Amino acid sequence: MVTKRKIELLAPGGDVDSIKAAILAGANAVYCGLDQFNARNRAVNISFNHLQGILHLAHAHNCEVFLTLNIIVIEREIPALISLLNKLVNTSIDGVIVQDLGMLYLLQKYFKSLNVHASTQLTTHNQGQIKFLSKLSATRVNLSRELNIHEIKHLTAVGHENNVLTEVFVHGSNCISFSGICYMSSVLTGNSGNRGRCSQPCRDQYITSATGKEYPLNLKDNSAFFNVKELYDAGVDSLKIEGRIKKFDYVYTVVDVWRKQLDTLYNQNIVGTDNSLLYKVFNRDFSNTLLTGEISKSMFIDNPRDHSIKHLSEINSYASADKLESGQLQLYQEKEEIKAIVEQKIKSVNAEKVAMQIYLSGASGTPLKVAVKTTEASFDMFSECKLVDKGTEALSEAMVLKRFKAFNDTEYFIEELNLNGIVGDVYISFKELTSLKKKILFLLNGSKETIDPIRLPAIKKIEEERRKPSLSVLISSQEDVLLTQKTNADIYFCLPNSFKSRYSELLELFMQNKSLIPYFPSVIIGEDYAVALDFLQQLKPKTIVTNNTGIAWEAYRLGIKWIAGPQVNIVNSYSLLSLKEKMNCSGAFISNELSLQQIKALITPSDFALHYSIYHPIVLMTSRQCLFHQVTGCEKKKVDATCIATCEKSASITNLKNNSFQIEKSKGNYHAVYNENNFLNTAVCSDLPTFFSAFMIDLREVKTETKRLVSKLEIVSLFENLLDRKTGAEIKVKTAIYPTTNTQYEKGI
Repeated sequence: MVTKRKIELLAPGGDVDSIKAAILAGANAVYCGLDQFNARNRAVNISFNHLQGILHLAHAHNCEVFLTLNIIVIEREIPALISLLNKLVNTSIDGVIVQDLGMLYLLQKYFKSLNVHASTQLTTHNQGQIKFLSKLSATRVNLSRELNIHEIKHLTAVGHENNVLTEVFVHGSNCISFSGICYMSSVLTGNSGNRGRCSQPCRDQYITSATGKEYPLNLKDNSAFFNVKELYDAGVDSLKIEGRIKKFDYVYTVVDVWRKQLDTLYNQNIVGTDNSLLYKVFNRDFSNTLLTGEISKSMFIDNPRDHSIKHLSEINSYASADKLESGQLQLYQEKEEIKAIVEQKIKSVNAEKVAMQIYLSGASGTPLKVAVKTTEASFDMFSECKLVDKGTEALSEAMVLKRFKAFNDTEYFIEELNLNGIVGDVYISFKELTSLKKKILFLLNGSKETIDPIRLPAIKKIEEERRKPSLSVLISSQEDVLLTQKTNADIYFCLPNSFKSRYSELLELFMQNKSLIPYFPSVIIGEDYAVALDFLQQLKPKTIVTNNTGIAWEAYRLGIKWIAGPQVNIVNSYSLLSLKEKMNCSGAFISNELSLQQIKALITPSDFALHYSIYHPIVLMTSRQCLFHQVTGCEKKKVDATCIATCEKSASITNLKNNSFQIEKSKGNYHAVYNENNFLNTAVCSDLPTFFSAFMIDLREVKTETKRLVSKLEIVSLFENLLDRKTGAEIKVKTAIYPTTNTQYEKGI
């Protein structure tokens, strides 16, 4: 052996067959979802009963199983979530993958035995976020797919210093947006990506762009197949394959190829050069340029469908149409052969729960003997008290089955319950039967004590004095800072994703305008994060708003009052508790994905402010890629150091359903895609007049179809009148700002 450390190969499992395929192909771990609470709603997924059989099969093959609970959870789902977690703690599940901060809170407080992995939906891309998640008891983080190898290496070292493992996606579909902050599907269809219902509108066909592209947001698949040594040297703990919607033949083929690649590295310290099999299953061609840091137009492909046939044509350069057709038929045949071979393999293994036979014997005056037998083991258990000939209820099959039904919630099921060994009518206390049940469960669960179900205490509703909500205004230009002198509203100044080139200028701006409140974006990577921390330490603001949990961590550490921004995705009361109790957060924006009824269900902690954005351009996605490569063209073939700092462009795209979107790149920011119309929700002011502490309006200069017919100062005045409930104020706001939408508030998630 050349190398000692082994790196985990983590495979997807959308159904039982694909999980079997992953195990047989050599995965060290699989991740799969149940039919609720997981971010691949379109996958078949599995039942809880199936899960127990899968656990038994996987562990027999030294393969771990992680369960995806990686969606945001609305209030009415909390009881069902607790019911599920009460079952999971008594399984042999190896970890749960989580996005929701409220779920992290519940796991940390009530279900400490479960290993918690932070989902890619948490957009982890800086060291503060790792520390933030570590404090919430995450033992592993799935790093953002947009990171390069140097950023991954740095964050892995930070993770290890904080007892957190790192996991990196190395193969499969690529999202064009940073995960967790894509709202495109949610806004267009009500199918939220944060709820596992993404309809993938980014892969839709669009009206042909100026560069001749019909699928301008469609990326090639990710494959770091030839970068396995760099990932190993970076200290990464797990290599993750995407594909819970893919079928068993895809999963087997990809895992098998990656397994052999890793074994080649371990045994020969070399990286294999043959990835041809990866092209014979579904792919959109491959790119590794995010990992190498060479973000370029080569990442895009103008076709979202399977690329395998086209790739075959490209590498063979067929001389005639007949030879092309023959080659294609051969590939189809090979695909079918692969499918048949894998199908035979997965039929050879059983992912069902293990049958168990229970034999009871004894007579009055003797202990009750319970003999348990499975295909793998057998053992006898005796009651501490002797059987007696009088009591409340004679020992019967129905009585025993009622007490022993918990065995069916394990990796085993009662196939036979035999009382032929019981002599006459005998009695035993329910307490003694319960004791026997616990002892047997202890052995069935691998010598692990059964954990009693928790009953979640109700959150105490604090009746506090409710006052009229205040107004806050978000700006991003220095000219608009004058608003601080002309209104009593709180003015938030939105900082760019990268402002190192403007550091001194922005620091001076805040120093000279002490009432200005820093507003941090959701994505701050690498050196930009270091600059943002220095800015925070130099400025020492009284209050900040942040959409980035890494900045939140620093505010918590420095004792700065902080408010969680709209893109932290807060949708339940336990997320609010988590922020307040664990991170000393003073307030939070409630997600704009929620409907009125979903918002009303929230319970606010004491001394905690609820915020809500009632007017803003709707950012559908944020991307590290250059979107103009596909839309209007760009003279640069790849993104370089000056692009983020200096590029300033805009364009629009329209899909075949006539939905238009604005692409904007402003100085210091990543590319963003905005909805055609801005969000405006005046109804919430009358629906929930005292529920929120503050309402925010976003007056940044983002070009959309929404028009403002009056000055920004007049807009502020109109909204102040709205909050004061002045007659006609709502009509005046809607007249001054149009067209707009509030479908998210109407539909919810």
